[in-house]
Amino acid sequence: MIKDKTPLPLIEEVINKLKKAKYFNKLNLIWGYNNIQIKEGDKWKAAFLMSKGLFEPQVMYFGLCNLLGTFQRMMNSIFWKLLHEEVLANYMNDFMILAKTKKTRRKDNLILKDSRKA
Repeated sequence: MIKDKTPLPLIEEVINKLKKAKYFNKLNLIWGYNNIQIKEGDKWKAAFLMSKGLFEPQVMYFGLCNLLGTFQRMMNSIFWKLLHEEVLANYMNDFMILAKTKKTRRKDNLILKDSRKA
């Protein structure tokens, strides 16, 4: 298995983003990791034997070596615009919507809802 080289964000950088904001909304994707589909043709790599035969999972499960890097890369690609505008800070499956005022907080929440539909 080729190891994923996607770096996880440095905690210090995420905390520095939080210092600029006064209002926060927190989101936690509890079941995010196991919604990443395994590429067709690679399912045999994650296969394991059960009492009723061989099981080849359709989605990634916790414990696979490339899960964390793959998930972080997927979150960065989905929310890249919001991350670069510093409206959103994320570390793995935890997200903070940042705002300096209540007015911008409402606007940013609407932007986030629109980006999830796309």
